[in-house]
Amino acid sequence: MKVAEIFAGAGGLALGLEEAGFKNVCCLEIDKWATKTLRKNRSNWQIIENDIALFVDNFSNYKFPEIDLLSGGFPCQSFSYAGKKAGFQDKRGETFHYFAKLIDVWKPKSFLIENVRGLISHQKGETFRNIIKILENKGYKIYWKILNAWNYGVSQKRERVFVVGFKQSFFGDNIQFSFPKEYEYKLNLRDALKDVPISQGVEYPQSKKKVLDLIPMGGCWRDLPEEVAKEYMKKSYFLGGGKTGMARRISWNEPSLTLTTSPQQKQTERCHPEETRPFTVREYARIQSFPDNWEFIGSLLNKYKQIGNAVPINLAKEVGLAIKKTLSSINI
Repeated sequence: MKVAEIFAGAGGLALGLEEAGFKNVCCLEIDKWATKTLRKNRSNWQIIENDIALFVDNFSNYKFPEIDLLSGGFPCQSFSYAGKKAGFQDKRGETFHYFAKLIDVWKPKSFLIENVRGLISHQKGETFRNIIKILENKGYKIYWKILNAWNYGVSQKRERVFVVGFKQSFFGDNIQFSFPKEYEYKLNLRDALKDVPISQGVEYPQSKKKVLDLIPMGGCWRDLPEEVAKEYMKKSYFLGGGKTGMARRISWNEPSLTLTTSPQQKQTERCHPEETRPFTVREYARIQSFPDNWEFIGSLLNKYKQIGNAVPINLAKEVGLAIKKTLSSINI
């Protein structure tokens, strides 16, 4: 079964679908370092470094086979809780419309979209309802669900919404699809980082390290002396909410919190259980379930960004297997 990947990034979703048994015929990505990573690891894939708008407008110039699956996660910052939630007013949010146009010209049997959970509630749900309506009007039966990577062989609490569509003119009334069942055993950080290769990593500034040295394993800002916490958190100290991502040291016996594109943001510390430092590049990759032989090209910070933006491989694989099961039942 053939898959084309849009907004491929460093290849998390594409690699997971490959492990599910799909043959990759195209990876489209605009970031030059992410495309270098893809080419380094999969020289047999067709890697296209281009903007999706130009790709769609010039689609007739390319020669592609029919595809069983079109997959990708359009940029999520426009809908993220951590961002400004500008949605389609943000140019990055507009990329969904090009994904929708690509469905028109490529006419895949199915598609897969991954995005942040915040997409569901953006503009009180109106944005997501419009997305579903647009996709249904193209003749696809739509399924969607919020999945937590921790339930699928990933040592990380990372919730994302997955939208899957099947072309009704191809499948008729025989579409039967279910999202993957959750694993019984949930991985902890110790499982993920056992024998992890040594690699580069950023360091905390001394001022931050001095504060995080006071945090026990599994602890956060609440374990700090009150005056230290107030000085470290500034105005955030007086805001509502648990703020448990601040000054957070992960325990060996729990999964990591959601990895971000930077390992040392003040609001989202993910401190190593025993050493007062952020996770290294290979530790970041392990937590995202990348194999150790998957190399990342670029600066140290760019590598973190590529990994933090990726779909966890094991989660992508499980969703891919579920889609493949539906496609296989019809092909037979």
